[in-house]
Amino acid sequence: MKLATAFKYMNKDMQQVEKQIKQVTNTESSMIQSASNHLLSAGGKRIRPIFVLLAAKFGHGQKNQMIDVAVALELIHMASLVHDDVIDRSMVRRGKPTVNKKWNNGTAIYTGDYIFARTLELLKPFKNNRLHTVLSNTIHDLCIGEIEQIRDKFNIQQNEFTYFKRIKRKTALLIASSTQMGAIASGVEPSTERLLKQYGYHIGMSYQIMDDILDFTSTEKDLGKPVGSDLLNGHITLPTLFAMEDPTIFEAVKAYFNEDVHELSIEEVIQTIKQSNAIEQSYNISQRYLQKAFNTLKELPDIEAKNLLEDIAEYLGQRKF
Repeated sequence: MKLATAFKYMNKDMQQVEKQIKQVTNTESSMIQSASNHLLSAGGKRIRPIFVLLAAKFGHGQKNQMIDVAVALELIHMASLVHDDVIDRSMVRRGKPTVNKKWNNGTAIYTGDYIFARTLELLKPFKNNRLHTVLSNTIHDLCIGEIEQIRDKFNIQQNEFTYFKRIKRKTALLIASSTQMGAIASGVEPSTERLLKQYGYHIGMSYQIMDDILDFTSTEKDLGKPVGSDLLNGHITLPTLFAMEDPTIFEAVKAYFNEDVHELSIEEVIQTIKQSNAIEQSYNISQRYLQKAFNTLKELPDIEAKNLLEDIAEYLGQRKF
């Protein structure tokens, strides 16, 4: 199954999302405008808008309002990516130069800030305060997750608890907010809202773990960035955590973080992790979260949107990049 199935079902809605994103990021600042256009041209799966719109199908909200919510969630994601690239000094994203590479860090930071601000403006017309509360809490947790990632950068003393807490804040809660805000905006029953939020959370956890696996197992062409970028940038993800149970790998990563010499180069470590049981261990945990998402879907009303949420979950669990 490909995301094209979901896109076909919501083709007109997604066209509106793309059009709205371009309109919302318009600004009188030519530099920020150029940076925003460059970011948009890199594309993306638009997973978060899809989740907003499918969750909204369980209610009866106005389409234009659902589009605004969908765009808001995608803009938050886009802004966080710009800031991420500055922090990691990333030169490439999705095969294109990052905003900080093409311009500079200052332009990238203010472009991200501008996109965040436009997100808040999108939800101003909504009278339901819960939407604003969920959004503000999401941005709060996202920022905490980013700070924790900065704090833990090149820190060898990490464990599964810190990893799961970090990806919850950086990824899972934003996807959970996508399904929850789509539900709130369309006026679904509280029980349905709760289930959709749970689905989004479990999908988000599985999605990020798969991302961290693919950072080792995919190719530079498919990733749009070097293989093993997370480890090269000092971020310890689940595959690395499992691999570091081997003392040799642990010492090699520690040496790299401390800029010391080790018999294994970091490139050799990346190849070792790629071929190790750590990948399968990580994949199994991703699948556990995915199964929880499937179990949650069983309790939702039987409508076409439910089938598509199931199809998307299957795709995300099996994707290669």
